[in-house]
Amino acid sequence: MPKSTPMTIIFLLIGISLSVALIFLGAFLWAVRTGQYEDDYTPSVRMLFEDEPTDPTP
Repeated sequence: MPKSTPMTIIFLLIGISLSVALIFLGAFLWAVRTGQYEDDYTPSVRMLFEDEPTDPTP
């Protein structure tokens, strides 16, 4: 087995980090295209609205 040089390890780490970055970019683009970020206002104010009271039927 050949001796690893620091440059070989750096190239390996750059390749791995680029692969991980591309995976995260793909996941982000998938989330945007499927509508995960469509409604960002309603969840923040949903707790401010009161729920309709329900009539318990005996």
